Amino acid sequence: MGMSTLLITAYAKAPQNTSMYENNKYAGIVLEIHKESHIIINAEFTFLTKLAQDFFKRMIVGYDFSKDINPLIEEITTVFLAPSQQAVIVALKIAHQRYEDRLREINKK
Repeated sequence: MGMSTLLITAYAKAPQNTSMYENNKYAGIVLEIHKESHIIINAEFTFLTKLAQDFFKRMIVGYDFSKDINPLIEEITTVFLAPSQQAVIVALKIAHQRYEDRLREINKK
């Protein structure tokens, strides 16, 4: 049974005195990525509102996660004006690093 996708999670500490911190303590992301195309096919975030969850899902689904994520981070800094912006970016960077590490591991075999 070979799954065609993999799931990556990453978390970063949410800024204090925000609703995200009060409810979760962390900004979290969960990404489902197609193994061959490296395209993010589904995503969830630990935002409190459905609008924020939907906004980020629309922004990130379809992105090739094997590529440089700086353009995605630049877009986040431009369109996501909230106290938790940096926590979201850190979580995304952690997920991306985890994915790159996995790709290197696969390529060594």
